[in-house]
Amino acid sequence: MSSRIVISGAGGLVGRVLAGQAREQGREVLALTSSQWDITDAGTAERFIAADDVVVNCAAYTQVDAAEAEPERAAEVNTDGPENIAQACARAGASLIHLSTDYVFSGSFPDGQEPHPYEIDDETGPVSVYGRTKLAGEFAVLAAMPDAHIVRSAWVFEGGDGSDFVAQMRLAAAGTGTVDVVADQIGSPTYVVDLCAALLTIADGMIREPVLHAANFGAASRFEQAQAVFEEVGADPSRVRPVGSDRHPRPAPRPVYSALSGVKSAAAGLTPLRPWREALAAAMAAAGPLPSTP
Repeated sequence: MSSRIVISGAGGLVGRVLAGQAREQGREVLALTSSQWDITDAGTAERFIAADDVVVNCAAYTQVDAAEAEPERAAEVNTDGPENIAQACARAGASLIHLSTDYVFSGSFPDGQEPHPYEIDDETGPVSVYGRTKLAGEFAVLAAMPDAHIVRSAWVFEGGDGSDFVAQMRLAAAGTGTVDVVADQIGSPTYVVDLCAALLTIADGMIREPVLHAANFGAASRFEQAQAVFEEVGADPSRVRPVGSDRHPRPAPRPVYSALSGVKSAAAGLTPLRPWREALAAAMAAAGPLPSTP
């Protein structure tokens, strides 16, 4: 636990919570926002990375729809940036954990095969620019630094006053009326607190598997997740109405199914994350009372 934790993208949800958890554990932390560390600048990494550091790359172009119109920019941040960090870590003698996504998977399965949570070695096939640039980033990192860790997660939420899906549903629950939520997208809702705990476990260097999944156990549709939020805060879940994705067309396609399996990650030594519904209850308890509405 003596290694310094260096975080890129520390202004985002995962980077912010990770820095807080690491400091609570008594670790030395250097947390840098994207404005402080532009990972697309190949020479910048040398200023921040030293031997024996554990670098956790949380920086990413995460605007899934905007990426369709800005593929070059998405590739700079999601592919070239992680490669820059990996090369710098390899030169400095530092370790690297690179955060990736369930969107590297296609969400479709061969005819006759039931959907099942994706394992770390299942075939990828991203359907969006965001997913393709994140997958290319995985390849670039491991090519530059084969002993780096790629950690895929999914549907990350905190649920307080932020902008994540759970936070939005919590705010909707505090109001009145109904809310339409897509019921044909299924994934693994993941509490950021649990994800960051897993990242710090990996940072301790006892796990050798290069690609890992860190997502709360189980699968749910966005509709089911929204209903669960309403239930947790004491609102009427029937106010959440299921609709198809065709009711909310988006520039970027989403995987219909992208739940992640942690079975092989657990076999590699990563403690499985608790069930998503249990994690949601903890998140809602931490968020406190619902905001008041006029």
